[in-house]
Amino acid sequence: MNRREFLGTSIAAGLAVNNGLSLLGQQTSPSSAGASSTAPSWLTEGPIVFAGCWDDFPLYQRRLGGAPVWLDDLYRKQCSEETILNMKKAGVTLGIIHFFKGFGLEAEQEHIAQTRVLTKLMKKHGIRVGVYVGSTFGYETFLVEKPEAAEWLVPDYMGHPVYYGDQTFRRRVYMMHPGYREYIKKVLHLAIVDLGVDLIHFDNTSQRAQADVFQHPLAIEDFRKYLAKKYPPSEMKLRLGITDIRYVTAPRLEHDPKFLNDPLLQEWALFRNHQLVSYYKEMQAYVRSLNPAVAIDNNPSTGLGARNLMWSQGMDYAQLLGAVDAAWTEEGIDSGVNADGVLVSRIRTLKAATTLGKHIFCYTWGARGNWGFAENTGSRLQMAESMAYNKNCLGMVGNFNAIGDLEDEPLQYIRFFHEHFEFYRDATPRADVALLYSTPSMGFSGDRPASAFMLASQMLIQAQIPFEIIFDQHLSDLSRYRALFIADQECLSDQQVEAIRSFVIAGGSLIATGHTSLYNERRERRVDYALADCLGVKAPIWSGAGRPEIGEADQNVTGPTVSKKVGKGFAVYIPEIRLQKYNISENIRNQRVWKLAENNDVLRKSVESVLAARPSIQIPDPRAQFYYD
Repeated sequence: MNRREFLGTSIAAGLAVNNGLSLLGQQTSPSSAGASSTAPSWLTEGPIVFAGCWDDFPLYQRRLGGAPVWLDDLYRKQCSEETILNMKKAGVTLGIIHFFKGFGLEAEQEHIAQTRVLTKLMKKHGIRVGVYVGSTFGYETFLVEKPEAAEWLVPDYMGHPVYYGDQTFRRRVYMMHPGYREYIKKVLHLAIVDLGVDLIHFDNTSQRAQADVFQHPLAIEDFRKYLAKKYPPSEMKLRLGITDIRYVTAPRLEHDPKFLNDPLLQEWALFRNHQLVSYYKEMQAYVRSLNPAVAIDNNPSTGLGARNLMWSQGMDYAQLLGAVDAAWTEEGIDSGVNADGVLVSRIRTLKAATTLGKHIFCYTWGARGNWGFAENTGSRLQMAESMAYNKNCLGMVGNFNAIGDLEDEPLQYIRFFHEHFEFYRDATPRADVALLYSTPSMGFSGDRPASAFMLASQMLIQAQIPFEIIFDQHLSDLSRYRALFIADQECLSDQQVEAIRSFVIAGGSLIATGHTSLYNERRERRVDYALADCLGVKAPIWSGAGRPEIGEADQNVTGPTVSKKVGKGFAVYIPEIRLQKYNISENIRNQRVWKLAENNDVLRKSVESVLAARPSIQIPDPRAQFYYD
């Protein structure tokens, strides 16, 4: 058995257990903090295995172009009872189908009528129904139905219309426009009350709060109101240096900034996240008012990786997932060891969602990338990975028309998930280590916190050390962990620093690297590390505001690893996590480049030392160490 074959047979059990997922039945755990108490019960009653067909309808495909001449035949087939029976036989429990793409309820009435028929067929055979609700407008038809909706459309940005990629017939709208929100509620009422669906799938979340969308005049007005409400005049002066914000406007930048030191850029990113979360909270509340048993998901798309979600997408991942029951990831990866020897996975995203008590919807079969795998193992591992790390969800196993042609291999995985679901349902992690994802650190800084987080998590995954990913709000209670790992998460508030210090003094362990705690939550430089008493080191000399060194050379920390007793606990400080040349020669945001750090042994041994080399769960099989080959 070669190493890829071994990974394929072990990831769902061995690797999963040793990275902190209990497969021994249900446990209680505070790791689900943030989960909605009103989440529909059906999300945990049985396995979530789903198929989809939300884009496969003639109106959209013909306007998009490139459709085959037999398009209508495909459409009829996916809506047939034979197809639904094939789904049922394969073990599919949920279908996400076309409903509202944004062309307008009148323009889409023909395929909405077919959605009604399809919904009845699926329910007849015990398959739950989710419907697609898009975020863009096919304005050529929508404005015929509702001309006043032209006010909802985002104006040109940097001289260009704000389209959905190269689909010029799809324009973007400002989601918080009152007229738009009321129209979407009309769409939701039709789906929930008239059709009786089980889930609303909100697509394109990753683009709703992008910079260009918030050039809408109402968004700029809302931004000023947000600032005025958030800061009294005296605090506004301390925050922005001004008190009169009548001429404050949305920044226009041709390139993404490397650092968000400008307080207005920071506030604008936070505002976009505030509006995004507010929109989904409002929609969730409306959906629950119509039927508490209906779930909602959205699509942050990129998952939890090295991308600056706060700036590029106006997204605080933890807050956003708190407003929904499930979230998509479309990370576009093939799980496994690629030709360059890099272990590629969605494990970070799945762990983060589990911490937040949420389900992740992802493609697990037939969604192959092109990263040069020597063997066709990607989809098999994606199914095992989702089975092991996800919350009750195997993921999307194909589109409607493809289910009848599924090979025996994916069907075996689906059957296994059904037959052994009692081992997976609501299983919660048993973790020794908490790895911090600090939203201001990842959102306001350059690549350093992101690369440090990625390489620290890569080490924990490959060393099979039981760990969880936690967010800012989880620092208030670290009692269930033996150690906290802070990988260059530099922007910590005074309250967070005190919580970390208290954890260590009480007997916990801390592993920190680089510039951890050197900045406050607004990325304002401190005189010294706020955790200097724990870390046992002094901060590098500050070169002055606006100098190139800020975030770059004033961060070249050197020196030996420092270990010290702190109260009843223990702290280890590692000056830096060194990227291999392999990593920095590629796009820093690309997950496939995350080869283990140059000083990975130091990171691993530091964690093992504070755990006394005894993780709570261990895999005795020596073949599990193939990652270090």
